[in-house]
Order: sequence, then C-alpha cells, then structure tokens
Amino acid sequence: MNRVSVKVCGLTRDQDVKVAVAAGADAVGFVFTASPRRISINTAIRLLGYVPEGVLRVGLFLDQDRSEIDRVVNSVPLDMLQFHGSETEQECSAFDLPWLKAVAMENAESAKQAERDFPGATGLLLDSHTKGKRGGGGKVFDWSLVRPVAKPVWLAGGLNADNVGQAIRTVKPFAVDVSSGVEAAPGIKDVARITAFIKTVREVENEISNNNQS
Repeated sequence: MNRVSVKVCGLTRDQDVKVAVAAGADAVGFVFTASPRRISINTAIRLLGYVPEGVLRVGLFLDQDRSEIDRVVNSVPLDMLQFHGSETEQECSAFDLPWLKAVAMENAESAKQAERDFPGATGLLLDSHTKGKRGGGGKVFDWSLVRPVAKPVWLAGGLNADNVGQAIRTVKPFAVDVSSGVEAAPGIKDVARITAFIKTVREVENEISNNNQS
C-alpha cells in the first residue's frame, strides 16, 4: 500500500513538537479555536520554528470570523487549514491555502455527501460523531461506515497505538490523525505514546505492503 501519512494534532509545547518531528510525523496540527489545546499566534510562531521543511503545518479552526482566521494566516506560516464547523465551501476556500474539511461520521453517506458539498477540499478528515458536539471528542467511530471517495481520507477519532493498525487495515486511509490518543493530559503529549503510535503505523504499513507482494 502507499505510505500512510501521520498527523499529530493539538500540539502546545516545544518538546512535544520536537518529539513528533523526531518520531517521523508527516504533519503537525495547531488549534486556533476554543479548546484546551488552543494556542496563541505567538506560541504558534515559536513552535513552528521546530518544524523542518517537508513536514506539513496545519491550522485548525471552527466557525470563526474570517478576520480572526486572516490574523492567524497572515502571521503564522501554515501550509494547510482544517475546518471543523459548519463552514461553507466558499468560506473554506477564502484563504488561498489548501484545506481539509472535517466530517462527523453519522452514517455511511456522510463522507460521500461531504465530498459533494466541498469539492474544493484537499481531503476529508473523517471524525466521530458526538451528539450535541462538533469534533469527535476522542471517540472511535464505526470504520465500516467509510465508503470509497475520490478525495484523500484523513482518519481521526479516538486513534491510538493500540487501534491504529486495525484502523489502517480497515479504512486504508491516506493519513491518520491523532491528538488525545498520544496525550498524558489535554494538550500535553506523551513521548512514549507518540513514538509508539508512529512506529505502529510504519509496521502495519510494511506488513500490508509485504502481504501484497507475496
């Protein structure tokens, strides 16, 4: 199979960014909306100083005014935006950067519908559906709900080193996205968990590739 990209999201501390990069993360995510993981523009600029070229820098937003997002985009060197709210295609496309649209996986049609609604999205981030909330809340959804879509699938929702292997085997995503699954506390990442998560992804990726060649 193709290489599975790994995104470590909700980074708030210098040491956690360094660990994620050293462990082989392909993308790092920073939260700019209300959350225990929210960081300021100044903190984001400092943290991104530890991110080398080739590692994707993603900023997460949720139903924020364009002026607020503009302040971040104009100050922080992001490569991609990630929208988790009720943003429209037009609103997501307003910043001249590639973007992901998060999809709450309520049923087997959720991803297909999102692909129709957001043709400009670089990819779809499939997350769990928590009643009354937007965002997955670190919960796993039923991976059998995922149907083939043309856009790259970024799989999120309760992933950790124990379940990411099965997630990859089941969904075969373009990327996996982890946040709470590698934390000691909200916004505080755990070195061993980050390392184990990325190591597991690479092992499963190699296992699948070897099986396909047999």
